[in-house]
Amino acid sequence: MYYSSWKKFFHFRQSLKGAEKGIKWLTCLKLGSHPDGFMISLQVANLACSISNNEEGVKLVRMAATQIDSLCPQVINAALTLAARPQSKVAQDNMDVFKDQWEKQVRVLTEAVDDITSVDDFLSVSENHILEDVNKCVIALQEGDVDTLDRTAGAIRGRAARVIHIINAEMENYETGVYTEKVLEATKLLSETVMPRFAEQVEVAIEALSANVPQPFEENEFIDASRLVYDGVRDIRKAVLMIRTPEELEDDSDFEQEDYDVRSRTSVQTEDDQLIAGQSARAIMAQLPQEEKAKIAEQVEIFHQEKSKLDAEVAKWDDSGNDIIVLAKQMCMIMMEMTDFTRGKGPLKNTSDVINAAKKIAEAGSRMDKLARAVADQCPDSACKQDLLAYLQRIALYCHQLNICSKVKAEVQNLGGELIVSGLDSATSLIQAAKNLMNAVVLTVKASYVASTKYQKVYGTAAVNSPVVSWKMKAPEKKPLVKREKPEEYQTRVRRGSQKKHISPVQALSEFKAMDSF
Repeated sequence: MYYSSWKKFFHFRQSLKGAEKGIKWLTCLKLGSHPDGFMISLQVANLACSISNNEEGVKLVRMAATQIDSLCPQVINAALTLAARPQSKVAQDNMDVFKDQWEKQVRVLTEAVDDITSVDDFLSVSENHILEDVNKCVIALQEGDVDTLDRTAGAIRGRAARVIHIINAEMENYETGVYTEKVLEATKLLSETVMPRFAEQVEVAIEALSANVPQPFEENEFIDASRLVYDGVRDIRKAVLMIRTPEELEDDSDFEQEDYDVRSRTSVQTEDDQLIAGQSARAIMAQLPQEEKAKIAEQVEIFHQEKSKLDAEVAKWDDSGNDIIVLAKQMCMIMMEMTDFTRGKGPLKNTSDVINAAKKIAEAGSRMDKLARAVADQCPDSACKQDLLAYLQRIALYCHQLNICSKVKAEVQNLGGELIVSGLDSATSLIQAAKNLMNAVVLTVKASYVASTKYQKVYGTAAVNSPVVSWKMKAPEKKPLVKREKPEEYQTRVRRGSQKKHISPVQALSEFKAMDSF
């Protein structure tokens, strides 16, 4: 009797589990709320196809979406069958087969959409979704909604894991260098430090809210951990955008805000408590007299001329595998921020920001010095080698000068109120030092290229040591084809050639101009 009752109860539980499994899949599919996001996935896929110019990728996405759409009714029928006959092993096996096929097709669709979606767009959307989920988590925590808190926290962990996976895979397409190191450092920080702390705080919050008697816990700790997740994803996105040109970032509102909340890749912003007479140093610089502003504007104009030269020089080269170009771009970005500070603009708010920016420039200059000296060591031409070493000495000198100018400004600000009086001298000195450094960087880039190509021409493929950096010209823009002359016309135009002139490599390089600028 007891055995018979236990057996009936066991079969009842098995039937209930099978019915629940079928009903769960049926409900999820009908409502479009399956964890893999059936309805949302199709909407996103169609939207991605409408804005992509990758014809082959769009075909693959539409094919995968069509297969999922046709598979959906079959999965629903399998779920209905399992719900009606929960004890049937055939129905359960049938449901498992369709479940595996469904998840496989969803993965195919996800990968296909990834192929036609740029990393920049993916990071932007992921950042916005994580911000929304973080807000939902905080609201659920304050309202004591354990289910919403657990579900939303799981979504945050999934999104963060996907960001880390996508970016790590993207960095495999680049040669190892400063850029990839920065990006991978940001992903490592998110995966190994931020996410474990967030998971720990979620577990503590759920345990406290799920207790029969609600237990007290640090709500601020949970909020801080959630905020760090969003900041971590945002830092990854900013690290990825580090090598983008202004034209590529023109549609990104984060880089067009007037309050300059976005930090540069290398600068450090101070907190609001570092103020002088209730105002930041940047705000005080904006209040300088018009005469001083005019003089500063003249210096900035000269600086922009040097910057245009650097833009033209680095725009010639593909920076993948060339850390000299990457470092030159970084130094240029920081120097632009420092000159913007003298006009009361830019992300640098106080003198400590300027000092930190100068230190970052010095660090980048040291790394460039190390790379360029390695290039000089491999150059067999003594003249090219001496020119390159001379330009490196200029970089070291102007980096030191930039550090001094930033510290002088800090001493003046500490006097309180005297900044306006001595602001002009310190500002112009800072701009001139940045201009000189910019010029030295331009000359170093040119000399490094000449030294590298001299090395390659002399030793060729028989070189024992590989080049320090890779110099690859950017692909030029497409232009209309020029009508070729007929062979008979070409043969009739035979003229006496003039004597060949010797042109130095640096002069030839200067005559080449690229249209792009970073």
